[in-house]
Amino acid sequence: MKIDRKNDLNLRMLEVFGAAMRNLTTVAAAEELGISQPAVSNAIKALEKQLDFSLFERTSRGLIPTDEARILYDEVEPIFIMMRGIEGQVHAVRSTRKGRLRIAATPPLSQSVIPVALKRFLEDRRDVRVSYDVRGLDAVVRSVETGGADLGLLLGMESYPGCELVPLFEGTMECVMLPDHPLARLDQVTPADMAKHDYVGIGLDHESKLGALVRAAFAMSGVPHDTNLEVRYCHTACVLTSAGLGVSIVDSFTSRFMESDALIRRPFVPEVSVSAAAVVREGKPLSRVAGAFIEELKAVFNEDVK
Repeated sequence: MKIDRKNDLNLRMLEVFGAAMRNLTTVAAAEELGISQPAVSNAIKALEKQLDFSLFERTSRGLIPTDEARILYDEVEPIFIMMRGIEGQVHAVRSTRKGRLRIAATPPLSQSVIPVALKRFLEDRRDVRVSYDVRGLDAVVRSVETGGADLGLLLGMESYPGCELVPLFEGTMECVMLPDHPLARLDQVTPADMAKHDYVGIGLDHESKLGALVRAAFAMSGVPHDTNLEVRYCHTACVLTSAGLGVSIVDSFTSRFMESDALIRRPFVPEVSVSAAAVVREGKPLSRVAGAFIEELKAVFNEDVK
């Protein structure tokens, strides 16, 4: 079989040839490929001219492959199989069923919303590979800046050089307590109310933005923020509150996912807003997988979890 090397075989013509071999009519081949019957006939004729031999005998009943066609089909069938495999992979990527996602998150979201979103996201995405790292805020932003993470998930809407922010949800700070605590009888809790009881403070790290927001709310109310028990993370504050070590002020993302028969929540006033956001690298298009995970996160954020 001699092929004119001046004209490389056209993959589309081979695809049409393969459909014709499988169906043995130009009409059925056209239906399989989603093209017109004349387009199939023209492609086969063009391929025959390029190969310089006939591929089919045309009859009223359809196509009869020549010996040369059978030899050619045996040679190119692995290409058809490979192409179908590639098409499947492309579909998987397009539908976010295959890919890679690197997430870096600060502790408040990593211990509340993200685990729920990840579970749902991965339920039907067995071929998506996720790396998930929990870091401090500066480390999360730096990881996105340097390309080490596709998404950074954090609280706050500050701007960061080289990064763009995608708003996810607006929450507040809330008071958490045991059901039998005296403050559980109130519809809302103020700094003055808390000052009458033991409470767990957040912001052991004095660069903590949540801790600074709470201290600012106390100062605005003219109440000293005075506690003998302080922790770094809101999740830890909830655990200590569950153990009977007083009440605590935490972000609403943490409080709603820690709420149970042993722990309830109340609005904290003056209201302290806290935003959840995704940080992405500036100028870099968001992958389909990352975009799909952001949508899953938004869905979890917007659920009314009681």
